[in-house]
Amino acid sequence: MPETTLRPLTDDEHPLVENLWQLYRHDLSEFRGTLPDELGRFAPGHLPLHLTGDPDRTAYLVRLDGRPAGFVLLRGLVERPLRIAEFFVARAARRQGVGRVAALRLLELHPGDWEIAFQEENPSAARFWRRLAAEVAGDRWTEERRPVPGKPHLPPDVWLVLSV
Repeated sequence: MPETTLRPLTDDEHPLVENLWQLYRHDLSEFRGTLPDELGRFAPGHLPLHLTGDPDRTAYLVRLDGRPAGFVLLRGLVERPLRIAEFFVARAARRQGVGRVAALRLLELHPGDWEIAFQEENPSAARFWRRLAAEVAGDRWTEERRPVPGKPHLPPDVWLVLSV
């Protein structure tokens, strides 16, 4: 069975995650209608906030058999609840349990109250997060729909609220 690891991102790995970010934003463009800029790059969004030492945020690198396979951006380290800001697993690593192992490890590293958002129009993400919530919290989780801040033209995000 392939080995999945999740560990804090090092400063030397910032360019790696910036490259993975482009793959992630490309995947999301299917559901959000975003296009790259004139140089063919997607906007960095709030990625820089997770790479600059903000005490409320951190980033993790996901590896599969030692190879980069994704990342997790986390916020709420200071101002709870904990929130997965972004979660990405490269397409070649999907459906192998990589995302599940990474998410379970993240929840284990940071016990407490969690809010996890996803887009309902992304059926793979919807299935993944609902299954994970049921696995870690049984029936003790709730689901809410919340508008996307500053983007009234987008459908609301789905938020799972749970404690682990």
